[in-house]
Amino acid sequence: MSAELKRSSQGQTLVLTLSNPEQRNALGPEIYTEGIEALSLAESSAEIRSVIIVGEGSRFSAGGNLQRLQANRQQPASVQAHSIDALHDWIEAIRTFPKPVIAAVEGAAAGAGFSLALACDFIVAADDAVFVMAYSNIALSPDGGASWSLSRALPRQLVNELLMGAERVTAQRLHALGLINRVSAPGMALSEALALAERLNQRAPNALASIKALINDAAQSTLAEQLARERDHFVRNLHHANAGIGMAAFLSKTPPRFE
Repeated sequence: MSAELKRSSQGQTLVLTLSNPEQRNALGPEIYTEGIEALSLAESSAEIRSVIIVGEGSRFSAGGNLQRLQANRQQPASVQAHSIDALHDWIEAIRTFPKPVIAAVEGAAAGAGFSLALACDFIVAADDAVFVMAYSNIALSPDGGASWSLSRALPRQLVNELLMGAERVTAQRLHALGLINRVSAPGMALSEALALAERLNQRAPNALASIKALINDAAQSTLAEQLARERDHFVRNLHHANAGIGMAAFLSKTPPRFE
């Protein structure tokens, strides 16, 4: 059975399921292509306001397929480079997607599977989930933006522990460090992620898109540049219909129904 990315809808939330059970939901080029296509369609759909990425069964993803990596060692270096570029295109698509993306993690999120979760805007994980960057165990270095994501979120010494030492880390520890938003009971990560998505779905999509863009820009901006961006987003959102809906609902103490 080949790897695939299954799609289903739960209300206004698109659920993308990593499905490669024989390889512990290992990632591959088919999934990367399908992931980019799914986000492109979701971006243009007014019916979809959030996305959840989840693994099939009791685990999130084992990351790369070791058998495929071994086979690629016999191929020109460009073969593996092309595969990693495809993964990175999906990671960038998630980061720039203008709607919230939530990772729902059960079991293990390893290697590129961990990188994939880190690329999402929110992470919900079962309290027995484990995360590991095991690249150095097999004499490899990380991909999927792991070094970028972790270096911006954690102290350097801890990043070295995760990447150089390939230490397994629990959901509870990552929650305490601020990398995980919610910890659920085992088997309930998707349900908790859907509840979070539903809360986000009730907010104005244009405002969430602005917030995500501002957060993405902040790290490489000067204060003056970021202040200018905040001004421009604020003015644009003030003149959006949803601002009128939101302020009227607040003043009348009724729930808003954003467009």
